[in-house]
Amino acid sequence: MSSENADAGAAEAGAAKAAADSVRAGEPEAPDPAAEPGSGAEPERAGEPEGVWDVVVVGAGPAGASAAYAAAVAGRRVLLLEKAELPRYKTCGGGIIGPSRDALPPGFELPLLDRVHAVTFSMNGRFARTRRSRRMLFGLVNRPEFDAGLVEQAQKAGAELRTGAAVARVEQHGPAVPDRRTVAVVLADGETVLARAVVGADGSAGRIGAHVGVKLDQVDLGLEAEIPVPATVAEDWKGRVLIDWGPMPGSYGWVFPKGDTLTVGVISARGEGAATKRYLEDFIARLGLAGFEPEISSGHLTRCRSDDSPLSRGRVLVCGDAAGLLEPWTREGISYALRSGRLAGEWAVRIAEANDAVDARRQALNYAFAIKAGLGVEMAVGRRMLAMFERRPGLLHATITGLRPAWNAFADITRGVTSLAGIVRTRGVARRALDLLDRQLAQGPGPSRGVTQRPGAAEES
Repeated sequence: MSSENADAGAAEAGAAKAAADSVRAGEPEAPDPAAEPGSGAEPERAGEPEGVWDVVVVGAGPAGASAAYAAAVAGRRVLLLEKAELPRYKTCGGGIIGPSRDALPPGFELPLLDRVHAVTFSMNGRFARTRRSRRMLFGLVNRPEFDAGLVEQAQKAGAELRTGAAVARVEQHGPAVPDRRTVAVVLADGETVLARAVVGADGSAGRIGAHVGVKLDQVDLGLEAEIPVPATVAEDWKGRVLIDWGPMPGSYGWVFPKGDTLTVGVISARGEGAATKRYLEDFIARLGLAGFEPEISSGHLTRCRSDDSPLSRGRVLVCGDAAGLLEPWTREGISYALRSGRLAGEWAVRIAEANDAVDARRQALNYAFAIKAGLGVEMAVGRRMLAMFERRPGLLHATITGLRPAWNAFADITRGVTSLAGIVRTRGVARRALDLLDRQLAQGPGPSRGVTQRPGAAEES
C-alpha cells in the first residue's frame, strides 16, 4: 500500500514525543534538554553569517514536508526547496493507512476521496474473495492535493517554500562553505544556499542520497493508470479495493477507487519490464476497463535500502525515498516518508545547534538509531514476508482469505493498531509460522501449493 506503535521499540527518554512514539527499543545518549526539538529554545546566533538557514529541506513530498514542519514547529528558520511547481502529479496508489494518519501534523484534514471498508483478493484474476470490515481500513487520496496540504502545514508552522529550485549538489567542505558548522546547497542555476543542517527528501534518485552514499538492495518497477469511469462503474467500486497477487514472483496489482477515477497499477521486480507491462494490460482488460482511456499513465522505480546503508553524512540527513525507506513487501512508502521525515526534521534541529563535528555526529547517530529501531525493524519483517510471498503466493492468499485471524491481522495493520513486526513479536503462532517458512525457504525451492478454495461469500470483521 504511507504511528509508530509500541511494536517498534524504545528510544531516547528526552526526545520529542513524535520520536518517542516511533522508537521504543533502547536509549541513545541523551542530548542537552535545552536543545530538545519542539522546546522553542532559540539557538545562539552570535557571529552567525547572514543568510544561513537553520535547516534546509530538499524535496517537498510527504517526507520533506514532514521534516520542514517538524523543524519549523521547533522555532527554527527552515527553507523547503522543491524542483517542481506545486501541486504536481506523483505515481502512487494514494493509500493512507493508520501509521500515516497518526504521523500527520495536528489538525491536518485528509483530502479523502474514498474510505475503504472491503478488500477483494485474487490470484492473477482467479480465486477472488472479498473480506469486509465494519470499521474503515484505510483512506484514499490523490497525491497532488495530499502533498500540497502537507506543504501548507509546514508553511503555517513557519517554513519558507521555494519551488522551481533544483539542487545540483551539496558541499560540506571547500570555498563555498564559510565554516565547519555550515553546509552549502548549490542550486542548478548556480545559487548557493547555506544551512546548519540539510535534510534530503528528494527521492531515491535524488542528489542528497547520492551525497550521503545511500545503498539500495531491492528495486521494483511500478506502472499505474488513472482511469476515469462512468458513475455506474465508480459506484460498484466505492469503498472497496482489489489486491491481485500477480504472475511474476513478488508482483501484485491494485485497484483504488477515487470518486469518478480508478487508480489501477501493478508492481514487480525491475528487469521484468515487458512482463510487468503485459500484466498491467491483462489486468485492466480482465477488469473490463480496457475501453476507458486513462487520463494519466505513468511508471516509477521503488528502492529499498540495504541494512548497512548510511542515513547521514556530516550535517546532512536523508529520509523517505531518498533514504530507501520503504516497506519491502507491499512497497508502501507514504507512512515511511511521514515518520522518517518527522524524525529527520527533529534531529536536524539538534544538528543545526551542534557546535562541532563530534556533537553533530552524535545527533546524526541518534537519528540513525531512531530509524533502525523503528522503521528498520518493520523493514526486516517485510523482507521476510516478501521472500515468502515470492515463493508461496498461493499459501499467503489462502491464509489471508480463509483464516479469520490472518484477516484480522491485516485489518489491524492497515488501521495502525499494530504492525507486521508487532505481530511477529507478540503473536507466537505468527512468529513460529514465519520461522518455519524461513527454514523451508533456506532449503531451496519447493512446489507451490497453489490455491484450491472456491470464491467464498464476503465476511465481516
